[in-house]
Amino acid sequence: MRRVIIRSGLLFALIWGAEVGWAADEAGVGQPQTTEEAPVIQTEEVVTSATKTPVPVSHLTSAVEVITGEEMQRQKFKTVIDALRLSQGVAVFSDGGPGTNATVRIRGGSVEQTLVLIDGAIVNSATTGSFDFANVTTDNIERIEILRGAQSMLWGSDAMGGVINITTKRGTGKPTANAFFEYGSFNSIREGGTVSGKKGPVNFSMALSRWDFAGFSTVNYRRGATERDAFRNWTASSRLGVDLPRDGRLEFDFRWMNGSIEIDSLSNPPKDVFASKSKSRQFIFSGNYEQPITNWWNQKLTLSRSQDASLNLPGSLQRDVVTGVYSDPVIGNPVDEIRVLTNRLEWQHNVQVGEPLLLAFGYQFREAQGENDTGLANHIISSSAGFAQAQVNLWDRVFGTAGIRQDSYNVFGDATTYRLTGGYLHKETGTKVRTSYATGFRAPSINDLFFPNFGNPNITPEKSQSFDVGVDQWLFSKSLKLSGGYFWNRYRDLIVTTFDPVVCATQTDNYCPINVGNASAKGWEFAAAYTYRPNRFLLKSLDIQGQYTNTMTRDLSNGRRLPRWPVDQWTIQIGYKPVEPLNFVLTGRFVGSRFNTTGDRQNITGFGVWNWTTNYDVSEKVRAYVRVDNLFNQHYEEILNAGTPVRSIYFGLRVNRDLSW
Repeated sequence: MRRVIIRSGLLFALIWGAEVGWAADEAGVGQPQTTEEAPVIQTEEVVTSATKTPVPVSHLTSAVEVITGEEMQRQKFKTVIDALRLSQGVAVFSDGGPGTNATVRIRGGSVEQTLVLIDGAIVNSATTGSFDFANVTTDNIERIEILRGAQSMLWGSDAMGGVINITTKRGTGKPTANAFFEYGSFNSIREGGTVSGKKGPVNFSMALSRWDFAGFSTVNYRRGATERDAFRNWTASSRLGVDLPRDGRLEFDFRWMNGSIEIDSLSNPPKDVFASKSKSRQFIFSGNYEQPITNWWNQKLTLSRSQDASLNLPGSLQRDVVTGVYSDPVIGNPVDEIRVLTNRLEWQHNVQVGEPLLLAFGYQFREAQGENDTGLANHIISSSAGFAQAQVNLWDRVFGTAGIRQDSYNVFGDATTYRLTGGYLHKETGTKVRTSYATGFRAPSINDLFFPNFGNPNITPEKSQSFDVGVDQWLFSKSLKLSGGYFWNRYRDLIVTTFDPVVCATQTDNYCPINVGNASAKGWEFAAAYTYRPNRFLLKSLDIQGQYTNTMTRDLSNGRRLPRWPVDQWTIQIGYKPVEPLNFVLTGRFVGSRFNTTGDRQNITGFGVWNWTTNYDVSEKVRAYVRVDNLFNQHYEEILNAGTPVRSIYFGLRVNRDLSW
């Protein structure tokens, strides 16, 4: 409590000082005469990840969802995983609350088949192939683009299911500073600050935040777990850009995430583990240089590195929550540190051929390294790739893309992928029809190939085929958007850990990864978004968004469903502003029943969870909010035996201040 009082005192001292400055501003002290501002011109939202070139949303031929930083701020999401839980075609689950392992899968794919980028850096683990979102907070994030369907033609390995592209904010306008403080359930304390803006040709955005969470048990306390598992997180991020002559641009991005979480064992039966902890530290660096060569030829060079080290401490004692029996959790080496590194270099050229045709082609080099302290020596998987894509735009009505890519790996050979998309926009009725077909692949991870007494150096990449068709309809001057579509995926040569005395003869217990899996996923996606701005008394605005996804998955070897994939999912978000300084946001999420493991075993019942957020603008510079998670105190589990929060309440304050530079 003393720490909370000290932090609160510092924040309110900052607020008081800022208010004094604002009072002087309002009195006109030292302020120049203002001039009438130019009218704001509304422009259509642009998406880059679908084609690696900027494309207006109405021209897209792929299934894409965008989550903006403003939306995440309005709903007071702490982490990116909270925002992704409301996305379409996405299954998101964590191992027991903030800081625990949190993964994302798209359209029936696995966690290893979702490629994640932060500011152009590939952040999937070199050893496991997946990405853990546990420490990715929403601080200083501009937008998240979620690209559904196989995207290996543009993005290479790991993009069989889709791509999640996260971008840091770019400083714009007058330099400003803001600070925030939040306190709530489980002794959760968050605080941080941001400085951003643009001065001449230089723009900048820098942020630092900390989160302390006393927490609840990683194993569901309703199953008998009693120990609280704490979480600590530090996050720093920055984006520095310089406008160059002749419309050129140079940009540097950096993100540091440092997390520590106490964990339990989710095995059956689950175990409350004492002093068990996982620590991680990740550095993400990226830079890009973009320069038009002529008015029809543009180039972009991207360099990035993601470096991650994680340390796992098994703990001193564990208790079976069913029998109450205590035992020693230490098996083998008591400490295991994993170190991974991913480098990416890409040089892309865009050539405009007349009005209708844009050609994009380039080269990519990718390198992944990984090792640990329990026998995995440092190994390197590297690849070189060339890709080419043609984009057609006829009369702003007919759109299409066609592309091909060739990847060459140092450990298993080559992989060729291609992608075709098409769309038609009927402007008079606001109707767009779109479709795509693509092939994808996922390269084996370092663990798959080289992990001691487990890896199989003879396995080959997983492969996929992906098809979708959809309709987007805008109505009432684009205040209402309706979307619907069908998707189908086929996965071949999936890497599955299997008992085989012949193939795995040299491995422990004759278990190793083998290319024996075949699976399929198909389903329907529906979404609606409505914006109403009557600007009336007690009804300034109303925003409603909803989506439903039906996903049927099958393991083709036995006809069973794929693990942790619900058939039905839906979400709804309702934003209501009765008067100018006050707004409310209600969100609901339903996840249908699913199986925790293969073979339709360990059934997990479906659940529905509702959250409520209230935002109030105390002044132009001070904003307060209250957020209630699990509003109706639903008892549920995302993963079997994993803990989830009871009804939780958080109070926060955010202060903004213009900087006189």
